[in-house]
Amino acid sequence: MTIDGHAGHGVAMTTTPAPATPDDAASTPTAPTTGGGRAGPGAGRLGPTPVRERPPRPRLATLMRASGGPRYTIALGVDALGTGMLRPFLLLYGIQVLGLGVARTGTAMSIGMLFGLTAVPFLGRWLDRGARSAAVAAAMSVRVVGIVVLLGSAVWGGSAVWGFTVAALFLGIGDQCWAPAHAALVGTVADERYRDAALAAGRSLRNAGLGAGALVATMAMAGGTGALRVLAAVTGLGYAVAAFLVRSLRVTATGRSGDGEPSGPNEPRARAAGGSRITALDVANLPYAFCFNVLEVALPAVLVTHLHASPAWSAGIFVGNTVIVVATQIAVVVWLSRYPRRSTLAGAGLVLGVSYLGFWAAGGLGGNGGAAAIALVSVLYTAGEIMYTGSAIALIVATTPAHCLGRALSRFQLSSGLGAAASPAVLMALFAVGPGLLWASLAAATLAAAVAVRRWAPDDHGTPEPRGAARPGTADEARSVIDRSPS
Repeated sequence: MTIDGHAGHGVAMTTTPAPATPDDAASTPTAPTTGGGRAGPGAGRLGPTPVRERPPRPRLATLMRASGGPRYTIALGVDALGTGMLRPFLLLYGIQVLGLGVARTGTAMSIGMLFGLTAVPFLGRWLDRGARSAAVAAAMSVRVVGIVVLLGSAVWGGSAVWGFTVAALFLGIGDQCWAPAHAALVGTVADERYRDAALAAGRSLRNAGLGAGALVATMAMAGGTGALRVLAAVTGLGYAVAAFLVRSLRVTATGRSGDGEPSGPNEPRARAAGGSRITALDVANLPYAFCFNVLEVALPAVLVTHLHASPAWSAGIFVGNTVIVVATQIAVVVWLSRYPRRSTLAGAGLVLGVSYLGFWAAGGLGGNGGAAAIALVSVLYTAGEIMYTGSAIALIVATTPAHCLGRALSRFQLSSGLGAAASPAVLMALFAVGPGLLWASLAAATLAAAVAVRRWAPDDHGTPEPRGAARPGTADEARSVIDRSPS
């Protein structure tokens, strides 16, 4: 989910800046432009993709500090564990504990997630005023309110469906606001050399926590409605602990208008990326965002209803995807950081598009042979997913002026949220016509999005990062805030 301590994106503190070290000076290597020496957004388009100096492989302690420190790492783990427990049992809580029925429960959950997106623009403006740890803590605290309302829906007077809908709304606000707030905080405290790896580490930790939480929830569901209530209470307590840990960090960032604004050939595109309007990257992200529900919606439908394979194939592919992401994401992101993030994001679209065509071809084999072929292609799909998640947010953070980073992140989250909300219905409508239309449409849309990213997304290579010149010692000051934050 690529910020260093550049001017205008610093951390509020009172420590004295330390002199820049040789490593700091080497943390922003440049490579010669290609394509006839052209600079700017189109640099490198006529020649091979430029390669940057490989960043140092971060040690665990370095990566933990770059990701926000031990306290923030613990908070992320607790929050992810709670979210993992919440997702599987929320639908069952509405059906079994509140007796709402499948249709009303599903509708309430959808309303909560969609209306939760309305809070994201306000979060973006708050981030642009310098909020960092407070914004992450607020996203976690809102979910605590949602759990309290959820628990109270069974005992308070009135219709339980309204209580469940309000709870889903608070939970949706917390879920939608967490991602941009987390990216802004990690970007603020991470040294440039480790920013991409730090964001990847946060995603890996979250994926592991989600998986562990889902396993706990699955085992707890055998205990009936009483176990579901206990699980909800434990989840709310976990969110509260995580919010307290994050809020105690008291990290803020400067984001005043005019600080760290871009200059040079990339200035117009960087300004467009950080302004208030929708950008090409936001629009291109919609087809990319469909990839998350391919694994959970499209593949199970194809495997079970078209190939008549065992549901165990879907479960195995899902588990395999999670294991690969958790085990390899950091190493892959560190290796890819030698290349421009825009090129990596465009390459992710190419890999995802090819994987969709592979799913189409594999499905033609039929039966267990087709299911096994789909499982093999899912490894390629997972590679595209890692490339996408490892470069998209990093590209935004690296090319957006400090005073409007929050708005840029919130717009991207709106794009991702809308794509995730619309994709189940769109995927199933396409599948109802035929698997060929499903995979061909996905491949065409994603490949077109990859071309748009390569052509119109801001370029993070060959120009200074648009938040301004590096300020000596800022990364060390950011780590000082994490280390000295009150308990």
